[in-house]
Amino acid sequence: MLQVEDLHKSFDDFKAVDGVHLSVEKGQLVAVIGPNGAGKTTLFNLICGQLQPESGKILFNDDEIGRLPPFEICRKGIARSFQIANIFQRLSVFRNVQVSVLSQQRLSNKLFHPAAQLAVNETNHILESVGLLDKNADVAGSLSHGDKRILEIAIALGNEPELLILDEPTAGMSPDETATTMALIQRLAEKQGLTILFCEHDMEVVFGVAQSIMVMQQGRTIVQGDPQAVRENTEVQQAYLGDE
Repeated sequence: MLQVEDLHKSFDDFKAVDGVHLSVEKGQLVAVIGPNGAGKTTLFNLICGQLQPESGKILFNDDEIGRLPPFEICRKGIARSFQIANIFQRLSVFRNVQVSVLSQQRLSNKLFHPAAQLAVNETNHILESVGLLDKNADVAGSLSHGDKRILEIAIALGNEPELLILDEPTAGMSPDETATTMALIQRLAEKQGLTILFCEHDMEVVFGVAQSIMVMQQGRTIVQGDPQAVRENTEVQQAYLGDE
């Protein structure tokens, strides 16, 4: 579904992405790991169109998307969450997701149609799928940190993506919130057939759920493979996981 080939991106003299290769098959849960500064977020920004690569290819369903603006990439079926929850703090939980659904349905410019009557069933279905239906009337800014991150996933689902990209989905969460969020991500992949690409610092989370792991260091790909192959890779052991 997604193929990244020899991708490069620099900022002045700093090579943030310096020869990245990544493959994501339909239906997979794929993790990208690496220390701070390895280039993970820059890679995601390149895939989603926030940045444009200097060289290399980004193919989504065999179409080159490396030079497309973010809204066109979204229309093709890629949605994303960010490291910091990106929600409408003063709107209700319901309205946050409804805005996304209306945008996907290209109804957000229907000025003479009361929004309250549009996409109600679709919005409630998404909220139910992520476990937030009982909080649909709550102001988004009043949610717990964990629920804000889940709301952001719900907003992304409103775009009806084929590929969902999650940038550190459990950052700042308690162990219970982390377990809840990762169970949700696995459920979305299994029951809705979503393909999910995520980056994460918690190695227990990564090796517990990912079917394929790509390891970055200093902007480049060290290896991509199944969790056992990554565990046994000598360079990965030395750089990230320790001798154990």
